[in-house]
Order: sequence, then structure tokens, then C-alpha cells
Amino acid sequence: MFVVGGESLIDLVPVSSAADAERVALAGGSPFNCAIALSKLGHETGFLCPISADQYGDLLLKPLAEAGVAVLLDERVDAPTTKAIVTFNDKMQASYVFERGADRAFTREGLIAALPRQVALYQIGGFCPILETDADVWRAVVSEAAARGATISIDINVREKLVDDEAGYRARLSDFLDMAHIVKLSEEDHEWLVPGQSIEAYAAELLKRPHCALVVVTLGEQGSRAFSRAGKGEAPIYAPPVFGDTVGAGDSLMAGILTWLSEADALGPDALAALNDEQLSAMLGFGAVVAGINCGRKGCQPPTRDEVDAVLAQ
Repeated sequence: MFVVGGESLIDLVPVSSAADAERVALAGGSPFNCAIALSKLGHETGFLCPISADQYGDLLLKPLAEAGVAVLLDERVDAPTTKAIVTFNDKMQASYVFERGADRAFTREGLIAALPRQVALYQIGGFCPILETDADVWRAVVSEAAARGATISIDINVREKLVDDEAGYRARLSDFLDMAHIVKLSEEDHEWLVPGQSIEAYAAELLKRPHCALVVVTLGEQGSRAFSRAGKGEAPIYAPPVFGDTVGAGDSLMAGILTWLSEADALGPDALAALNDEQLSAMLGFGAVVAGINCGRKGCQPPTRDEVDAVLAQ
């Protein structure tokens, strides 16, 4: 099973970029989105996050069930659902303000008990390093997943507005990066983490960490790049016929990359490290189609595998 651990939340999304635009409530959260995308692409997927007993919790459970994602923590919690207030710039690119709640209502024992016996892939959520008490618990979960044979991936997904202790956050993030075989980040993450450093130089630094064998960097409208210990690749975006917004684009791309790696029998550390230029570009191209189809819709609505195959066949 593929397991994604981390936050779920409700995105309160404006219907336009106008300051006074009406907002609609949509299920979201980067790990939540990635879990749904993985399942719709054909993987047995489990989601590891507490779900609130409130009405927004009901809203979160519906798309998980529709996508066939296993909710690994089946007992709902009293804490209110975490919320993200979304705004768009003139290019309809999203930014967020957060009100946290149920995504933190966990215990170390409860999370570890909910892990499946066999975990092929464990994806670390972006909120996990933000608070020290949370990070201590999630590190234990990641360690247990690795002990059960999982390849570990992380989507860094810096949420600067939630970071009150930058030095502490950087140290905790570094701990998670030391555990990961696959690291994904956006160019915005890169600029916040290492301003002034080239993407190539930072990727090389990441690849020197104990387990890292693949680095993926998304570049917005400029596509994406990838680096292994044996090669590097790049791919443009896939532009859908009608553009919706970018909510969940990175999460969909991540799911696409993990799907390509799984189907290429390249999820193991040695295989990841050996990916060559051609393979890396093919991997990114597949992920770009998954992300692009999602961008043709409003909010995060990842495609099914049939939808992806239909575009690839064109």
C-alpha cells in the first residue's frame, strides 16, 4: 500500500480573483489531495490523518470514499476541521492562510498502530515539520514506515505563514529530508529555503543526504526539472484545453511521478539513483499530464488513469 501522512483541511476558495468574491468550501490539503490522486491513478492508497466529527469532516470523507482511499484512522475526533482561506493572484495562482485543528489531533501510538503491515511508499506531509511536538510524532511514524520497507518521499511545501520559529522549522525539515529517498519542492520553496542558490546546486546538496536519490523541482509555467545521482531531466507543462486554477497541481504531479516510478519498477533506492536523463524526462512528462488535467478544473480534482491515458494517446 501507498500511505500518505499529513494534513487534510477545507479550502475556502473564492469564485474569482476579486477581493469580495464569494467563497465555496472544498476538501483539500496537500497530502489529502495526493492520496486521492494516487488512488485515482490505480494505487491501493491509505490516508493517515485525523478527521473531525464536524460537518466539514463529512465533506472530507466523501472524496476519499469516492476515490477509494482507505481512511487509516477511522475514529473521528472532536477538534474542528483545519481550514485554509485561499486567495488568487491575477494568474489564478493560489496562496493560503490557515486555521489548524483536527489535523493535529493525533498521538504517536495511534498513528503507528494505524500503519499497514506492508508499506511500499510513505509520503510525508508538508505540515509535519512545522511544530516541534508534531514533528517528533511524525518522525517516529516515518521511521516505522521505513522499517516496514517503505520508500520515503516528501513534498516540502513550505507554508511560511505557519512558521513562527524559522530556525527550528529548518532543523526539523532537515531531519525529515535526511529520511527521504524522494524530495519534491517548488521554485517558491527553493527561493525561501536557499535564496540566491541555483536549483542545480541545491539538488546536488540534497542528493548528498543519507537516503536522497531523486529530487524534483516544479517551476510553475516553466515546467519541472528532476535530478538523480545518474542524470537530470526536464519537461514542460501540459496545458489543458480550458484552464481552471492551480489548486492541487503540485500534489497531482507528485502522484503522477510516484505512479511512473512504480510502473517502471523504480521506487527502490538503487533504481531511483540510477534514473537517467531520458527516464527522468519521461517521468516528469507523465506527471505534467496528471497535473495539467487537474488544472483544467476548479479546485483539486485529480484525473483518473483513463483520463491520463487518453491524453497520452493523442
